[in-house]
Amino acid sequence: MAEKIEQLGANPDSPELDVKKLEGEPYYRLRVGNWRVIFDRQDAVRVIAIEKIKPRGDAYK
Repeated sequence: MAEKIEQLGANPDSPELDVKKLEGEPYYRLRVGNWRVIFDRQDAVRVIAIEKIKPRGDAYK
């Protein structure tokens, strides 16, 4: 998981990452196996703020 988060920080638009914008939310999600990393991105200042890391079933609650 740490490797995927490092890749996210280096290039959040990498085609190697499974990143999607969450509908109706200002957040994105990174899928890492059965885990979800929910994050906000501020491209103007190149900041990725991780909001939570949870198993798939709990990540969207």
